[in-house]
Amino acid sequence: MMVAGSAAAQDSPPPVTSNVIYDANSVSDLSGGVRRGSAYQGMLRWQTSVDGERVLGWPDSSAFFNVMATHQAGPSTLTGDAQGVSNMAAPPGVRLEEAWIQKNFLDGRLSVLAGRYDLNSEFYHLNTASLFFNSSFGIGAEFAQSGQGGPSIFPATSVGTRIAVKPAPNVVLRAAILDGVPVDRSGGSTAFRGGDGLLLVYEMAWLSRPEPAASVQDHHLRIGRNAGLAPDQGKLAVGGWYYTAQFGELNAFDASGQPRQQRGSSGAYLVAERSLYQSSTQPQKVISGFVQLGAADSRVNRFSGYFGAGLTATGLVPGRASDELGLAVAIARNGSAYLRSQQIVGVANQRAESTVELTYLSQVSPRLSLQPSLQYVMHPNTVTGVGNALTLQLRAEVAF
Repeated sequence: MMVAGSAAAQDSPPPVTSNVIYDANSVSDLSGGVRRGSAYQGMLRWQTSVDGERVLGWPDSSAFFNVMATHQAGPSTLTGDAQGVSNMAAPPGVRLEEAWIQKNFLDGRLSVLAGRYDLNSEFYHLNTASLFFNSSFGIGAEFAQSGQGGPSIFPATSVGTRIAVKPAPNVVLRAAILDGVPVDRSGGSTAFRGGDGLLLVYEMAWLSRPEPAASVQDHHLRIGRNAGLAPDQGKLAVGGWYYTAQFGELNAFDASGQPRQQRGSSGAYLVAERSLYQSSTQPQKVISGFVQLGAADSRVNRFSGYFGAGLTATGLVPGRASDELGLAVAIARNGSAYLRSQQIVGVANQRAESTVELTYLSQVSPRLSLQPSLQYVMHPNTVTGVGNALTLQLRAEVAF
């Protein structure tokens, strides 16, 4: 669904664009895990993009709003896994996921964004890994499960600001300052409450893109969210994060027996993706790979390390140029402090939870896609005695 203002050039997008998308996901635990069974998830998204120059007269600016309605519980109640076999898992209800405005400067070399913002849309992000359902392929478990309620990512985002700079054509420097706790929390929705602290995130990315087409997009779209750029053929990014609030240590206690408080929580990551092969006679046939590495402070974070890697192949089936096949593995590793804390209470844990995912995306039409995903979870939630889980999911996405 598109909403247009005054007539624009045929090749120019309307000043206001709205899209309504519904995702339906069925998941079955075929063996192992906590219990056998099936579950259903549904998510309705209403996304609106605004060209600030054409609507409000603000040059080089844009705005974005994303409202979500989700229903039914996630499948981890079946598998019992820690990483999340479905990246659609969210509490039921209607909420504002993102609402921000962005202003670009210096002919598109500097971008400033402010508002409610999903940092994983730019930080720790790989296009190749987005094919997969497991949550860790969006952002590693060591960062996704940090902080008080998690960082500013789906399904619980925070308010803050992000600055991005392009010192060279294929280099992007990003930094974000966000509330250390998501807006939606127990007790209601609020921001920057006492004790929240701040979440500081930074990243440096090196990008490899094909040469731009003859008709270049408007200069104010060359950086930042919704930039009109060709997809990356390769990316290497290193980043880090730091919470300024206090956190209880997992295996250190004060004289009263309470967890000893530590100022700050931090981590770092490296992600990379690359187009490994492209047919010279059939350019739609592409094989790409990705790698994710992450580490976090094990004194206050359960997962001290994460490793993810995968391969995707596009256009392998004749006449199915947009279909994708993918195989990937995600490994979340418990920290030593967490393992010791579990031993104290008599719970035996494995060192890591590992998941292998095989998936195939079928683009049935421009508005409909179908995607099955098979995941094998080894040591769900790292709890000894829980059998390895085999899950099958089928997702349909409809754009109205």
